[in-house]
Amino acid sequence: MGRSIILASVVLAALSAVRAVPAPTLNARQSITALSQSQISSFTPFTFFASAAYCPPSTTIAWDCGANCEANPTFSPIASGGDGDETPFWFVGFDPTLETVIVAHEGTNTSEILSLLTDADIIQEELDSSLFPGISSSVKVHSGFAGTQSSTAQDVLSAVETGISEFGATEVTVVGHSLGAAISLLDFVFLPLHLPSDITVRFVGYGLPRVGNQDFANFVDDTGRSVTHINNEEDPIPILPGMFLGYHHPSGEVHIEDSGEWANCPGQDNPSTQCIVGDVPTLFDGDESDHDGPYDGVEMGC
Repeated sequence: MGRSIILASVVLAALSAVRAVPAPTLNARQSITALSQSQISSFTPFTFFASAAYCPPSTTIAWDCGANCEANPTFSPIASGGDGDETPFWFVGFDPTLETVIVAHEGTNTSEILSLLTDADIIQEELDSSLFPGISSSVKVHSGFAGTQSSTAQDVLSAVETGISEFGATEVTVVGHSLGAAISLLDFVFLPLHLPSDITVRFVGYGLPRVGNQDFANFVDDTGRSVTHINNEEDPIPILPGMFLGYHHPSGEVHIEDSGEWANCPGQDNPSTQCIVGDVPTLFDGDESDHDGPYDGVEMGC
């Protein structure tokens, strides 16, 4: 489907003279474990929600977006927005089957140049203190991702608060693919700063690019909340922006191997060949066609 794929080409063209940082030797390969089929299947509803985020707001607010909506038939939409250009599509609602509020953000739309420019803006900046009060100034994130997340933050928060109030929800799950996963990871940090302390927030992302620096990755890990970012085979997007630029993934990687096995990769940027850093050490080792999936049979896109 091509969404987010040009991100790799944009960065490759700009940084073609820079070699990737060699991956360190991993002595803990034996700690990598395979997910069971039941564990894999538990992610499927969230995969469809992430895919549904590519659908226009008029369809997600009516929950009439075809197969992506039909896969989660009990979902009750609360709000949706975005223009698919400067502001990616997003929606919020409550799923009584999963007993969670869902926040979903659209990934990069390669037909919209503003989205591509957002991805190419790799300068790091501090988090906005009005949105992220109390976060250390040492925590820095991708400028383009931060700007995009800030454009919907208050609307998303308001819709989540509505879901908690109207449905008695005690859990929020933020999901997304590619750029949408990056925005959702920032929402994962943002929302608990403004919600009651008894509300649990978790993150499930797909094809997640690196969002911030080492202090950001450590902060995400230190929350102790559930973080899962799922990478498909030789998708090059999760190795961008490069670690040589000071970017790092938080823990929580699950890597879909060529064999179809889903590997639980402990730690940050696990360099094992069973995980994305070891499997795709440079962009030249990647396969852009893997970015949209399939993720247990689900291809991203509306």
